[in-house]
Amino acid sequence: MKKSKLYLPILAAILTITACDEETSSLGSDMMPTADLTTQISQEYDVTTQSYTAGDSVLARSTTSYLGQFTDPETGTSIKSDFLAQFHCIEDFQFPDSIIGDSVISTELLLYVNKYIGDSLATFKISVYPLTRVLDPDADYYTNIDPKQYCDITQEPITVKWYTLSDRTVEDETRRKSSYSNHIRIPLPNEIGQQIYQAYKTNPEYFSDSESWINSGLPGSKGFYFRLESGDGAMAYINIIQFNMNLRYHDSEEDVDTTGMCQFAATEEVIQATRFENYNLQSLLDDQQATYLKSPAGIFTMATLPASQLNYNDTINTASLTFTRYNDRIANGFKLGIPKYLLMVRIDDYLNGYFEQYRTADSNTSFLAKFNAENNTYQFSNISHLLNTMMNELRNGTATPNYDKVLLIPVEPTFDATSKAESTETLVKLCHDFSMTSARLVGGQSDRLKLKVIYTKFNK
Repeated sequence: MKKSKLYLPILAAILTITACDEETSSLGSDMMPTADLTTQISQEYDVTTQSYTAGDSVLARSTTSYLGQFTDPETGTSIKSDFLAQFHCIEDFQFPDSIIGDSVISTELLLYVNKYIGDSLATFKISVYPLTRVLDPDADYYTNIDPKQYCDITQEPITVKWYTLSDRTVEDETRRKSSYSNHIRIPLPNEIGQQIYQAYKTNPEYFSDSESWINSGLPGSKGFYFRLESGDGAMAYINIIQFNMNLRYHDSEEDVDTTGMCQFAATEEVIQATRFENYNLQSLLDDQQATYLKSPAGIFTMATLPASQLNYNDTINTASLTFTRYNDRIANGFKLGIPKYLLMVRIDDYLNGYFEQYRTADSNTSFLAKFNAENNTYQFSNISHLLNTMMNELRNGTATPNYDKVLLIPVEPTFDATSKAESTETLVKLCHDFSMTSARLVGGQSDRLKLKVIYTKFNK
């Protein structure tokens, strides 16, 4: 009997523990919400849109320069562009030791045209002015840059050039060669090249690096302003600019006389500042039947999101907004392109230095959408974070007058080159799109877009 008494407390404890396990085994699952406790609700809200002027300028960060004037046959708007460019000096720049005749044969500027829009036979006239003031490499430059602050256009230009983008002075056989690169050749007075060569012999320290070269005071060392004087019908995208001095020298290794070239080039290390002027945009801004996108430095679309109408007591799962492009109304071979990427960004963020701060789309309050040619749309598939941010600002009393407004801006993204698939690409840089593009979007006063929101609602 004593032995059985010893086992009774143990048996009771085991029974107690077992009972507790049975009673609490479902406690965790009872505390978790189940599908029966929540309901998904889908709702649509009207979104108003209007065209929004980019003003007289946008931040100009581009390694491409633009030259020409083009009138859009679709909208009747025109854009004109010319540019200022500095030239890079490689470290410890050197002329050949044995220049024949101790002189430069010719001096020239070459503008290499990567691509163009419009008529390659349209005739243009440009004037070239040497810059008298250094472009600050640490400054931000905008598309309304005033060339008069950097050169004296009241003086005669150092040269004038008439050109077409298809250079008819070059034989067709030469143009068809794969080695040929389309370019605009601008001869300069040879005294410029000769003066630079003589300075090299007396002051080689002027050529030790770009900073020394730019501050040397030599002709063209601060750069040039390529001023468009007349012409319409084409816009050139210029990706390489060279300031060349051609000469003959003796090649000691081959023991022959040969022709060579010493050059300074416009590169990413130095400033290239493009100036744009848009004309006749007001008719598009006044159009109430649609909204517009126009680059460069032209028109954005502004959307007002219905943040104040959303259900504050429910959780937003997803929210999507799609912008549809109208097809072109006329058929013409010289049409502008369609913006490939759009940035959706809050208007206050844009005005407070979004691009100046090197920000990129974070999928939180700014988003990137790629044009879908099959559906003719730009889709922002989930902007729920942005809507939640707007609702929180309303709750906290921190909402600004523009808290519910976003801009659609044509942009040029740069992705991580190591990414193999676009779906996994990492966005590393974002700047304004400076290519010639235009799009007319459904919206304005005639059509309201639909914001589609899916909520999770907890059942009572």
